[in-house]
Amino acid sequence: MIVHTVMQQLINGISLGSIYALLALGYTMVYGIIKLLNFAHGDVYMLGAFWGYYVINYWHFNFIFALISTMAITALVGVIIEFLAYRPLRHAPRVAALITAIGVSYFLENGMSYLYGASARNFPQVIKQHSYHVAGITISNIQLIILGTAIFLMVALQLVIKQTKMGKAMRAVANDPDAAQLVGINPNHVISFTFAIGSALAGAGGVLIGLYYNSIDPLMGMTPGIKAFVAAVVGGIGSIPGASIGGFLIGILETATQAVGLSAYKDAAVYVVLIIILLVMPSGIFGKNKKEKV
Repeated sequence: MIVHTVMQQLINGISLGSIYALLALGYTMVYGIIKLLNFAHGDVYMLGAFWGYYVINYWHFNFIFALISTMAITALVGVIIEFLAYRPLRHAPRVAALITAIGVSYFLENGMSYLYGASARNFPQVIKQHSYHVAGITISNIQLIILGTAIFLMVALQLVIKQTKMGKAMRAVANDPDAAQLVGINPNHVISFTFAIGSALAGAGGVLIGLYYNSIDPLMGMTPGIKAFVAAVVGGIGSIPGASIGGFLIGILETATQAVGLSAYKDAAVYVVLIIILLVMPSGIFGKNKKEKV
């Protein structure tokens, strides 16, 4: 019985953690390229959830088309945010860009609250739910779709970074932007592409979280966004495999906390883990210690 319970919560945690992993990838890619903590990233995820809600509810898109259109729209939003808010501050002190990121986050949250109201709304059930029972464990088709979609997108991202010319340019700019520019790489194009990819993954996460919880609201990006940031830090900010593993770990931790009857403290548990990681492994699980001149 205990084994079944543990396995059930592990499956639930992996399903939720896959969504956190998608968000964490956006954080870690942007930080790896320009050393910016994009705190507006969680609100791009919220915009993705609302776009998915709109095209499913009013245009009657199926899941695949809703996901693709959401990723396209949020990729465009990410590029616009980078161009208007962050590019003018490229050479400004980091605190200026950080404050701007917080400002963009509040702008998106309050803008959506003004346009659509702050109340939660039900996400349309574009996929009919079925449950499968295997060895005393219940798995829904929604969980399988969420996990499968997230893994597919993670693998696709890894292939883009490792096998494409733009992926090589991303790695070059992350390593040394000045040297990359000397060999003909345009850092602005690479940074815009990075924001587009990260925002597209966040948008996909917004659609998946709508399926998972069956509910969305304009403030939904705040807490998951912070948890995804924690996942990126736990895995090693700047590390793509680390962000993925960190997302799964945070999802498992959250569901485990709920399983033992401490639902009210599930968010606190995440921050406790963050503090422990920062004290014991400041660079995260997959991060590398680097000396930085200040």
